[in-house]
Amino acid sequence: MNRHVAIAVTITAVFPLCGQAYAESPSGDASGAGLMQVREIDKQIRQVWTDYGITPSKPATDHEWCRRVYLDILGRVPTVNELKAYVGDKSPDKKSKLVNMLLHDERYTEEDARNWTTIWTNILIGRSGGTGDDDMTSREGMQKYLRDTFDRNKPYDRMAYELISATGTNTPGSANFNGAVNFLAAKLEEDASQATAQTSQIFLGLQVQCTQCHNHPFNEWKQEKYWEMNSFFRQTVALRRFVQGTNDVRLVDLQNQDFAGESGDPSEADVFYDLRNQEKKVAYPVFVDGTEISKSGYLDDSNRREQLAKLIANSDYLGKTISNRMWSHFLGYGFTKPIDDLGPHNPPTHPQLLDFLGEEFAKASYDLKELMKWIVLSEAYSLSAEITSGNKIDDPLLGETPKFSRFYLRQMTAEQLYESLITATRADKTRGNYEEQEKAKSQWLQQFVTAFGTDEGGEQTTFNGSIPQALMMMNGDLVKKATDGSSGSFLHTVANSRLSLKQQVDYLSMAALSRPANSTETALANSFLRLRMQEGSKNAAEAQLKALQDIWWVYLNTN
Repeated sequence: MNRHVAIAVTITAVFPLCGQAYAESPSGDASGAGLMQVREIDKQIRQVWTDYGITPSKPATDHEWCRRVYLDILGRVPTVNELKAYVGDKSPDKKSKLVNMLLHDERYTEEDARNWTTIWTNILIGRSGGTGDDDMTSREGMQKYLRDTFDRNKPYDRMAYELISATGTNTPGSANFNGAVNFLAAKLEEDASQATAQTSQIFLGLQVQCTQCHNHPFNEWKQEKYWEMNSFFRQTVALRRFVQGTNDVRLVDLQNQDFAGESGDPSEADVFYDLRNQEKKVAYPVFVDGTEISKSGYLDDSNRREQLAKLIANSDYLGKTISNRMWSHFLGYGFTKPIDDLGPHNPPTHPQLLDFLGEEFAKASYDLKELMKWIVLSEAYSLSAEITSGNKIDDPLLGETPKFSRFYLRQMTAEQLYESLITATRADKTRGNYEEQEKAKSQWLQQFVTAFGTDEGGEQTTFNGSIPQALMMMNGDLVKKATDGSSGSFLHTVANSRLSLKQQVDYLSMAALSRPANSTETALANSFLRLRMQEGSKNAAEAQLKALQDIWWVYLNTN
């Protein structure tokens, strides 16, 4: 692989090395025009273009849009056969056919559930949650719950209710196992501060933690907002069970119990907090919309967390917050920045559209796949990433609010890169069961948590062209396996096919980048072949295999 480092230097102008960006894009047909929700999305997005005098970019090519949809829905690039099937389809509703197939065809059920399990595991417990011996979170338990949820297409309001109200043990195979408890299992320390903050952010889009110590600096929210929300969690405890003779956590049992309150009277179980002037105030459970529940700390009178789960599941915030999150997932930006802050100080860029999506999502019985379909079939999602004179003002990187007049370039996540490498090299055909697949992926992803400084469990693991990242991609074990030319390998199969060198390079380009090779890449492959011949390869077949290894390595390392 060291020789490939030298190759990288010679081809930087053609393929700059800075991670795997994807500029996918949808087409310009009206495959979603039959859906009222898609028509309304298009109408409201177009109104903003009109208001700002913006002309949107042209539609993306079929190759770009197909790649985009597979990455966003399944978390991987399409196979060459999947790509050819879509591009070769001449029917006017080919987009909706593909989207429905990826969302509902049983051939993709497992992949769909795997991808969204990965995404939501990271949202709920972070990328490093449940990876340490003393961790109170079971990553396997969280994934088991989520995989079942997405495999059954459980309504989102039900999912939210279960995650917030869950009781039981967190480790698969244990008595009273309930994987949903892993959302809160490690968030109850320091008077449940993390439980309060993350439940509010993830499911309500409200950052109540901003008022924990003082009134909000930018809106009318008072300090009591945080403590009223916090009061819902004070009946909840996480009991640890250790591996005998060690400090390693074997399992966590999340339970509800009577709460006496800080003044010791369970009939009015209170929580005290200090104002900035040191004055003490009292708080009881009150939902963000002002709904009060019983002040009693007795479970028989009031199960506070269960009531909170019901209030959130029935709240208008729930639909708006997940609509904002999903729009950001598919379009690169949400209607607010950050996406989990819908407070009164942070108005959305498209308020009517956000309200509309939240309302329609509720009417659709909180079906996440319906929400995905509306967004993916929208005109905004179908555009090219090209910046034109008609929309150059639409640049969120310069501080402008997003107008969605083009598809904003973004980089693959580490998980997308892993799954795409596996798919592109056909390694998915020899993978083990789900647990073995996830273990192998988790081990690989740990390199990124270490190399890119994201071990706090955040979402920032996209590539930034750092030296550790480049070296990992150039010399890492996964890329070494991907470029292996031994008998029976992916590249050996391609090299020994009856295809010409040009056709073989096209195949590799479609496997990695979802498009045929361009003339520069074909010429580069021919130069590699001549170089390998000059180096004294045993025969033409060996030289061609080595040349394909070179160009394949380049494709895997281009942005």
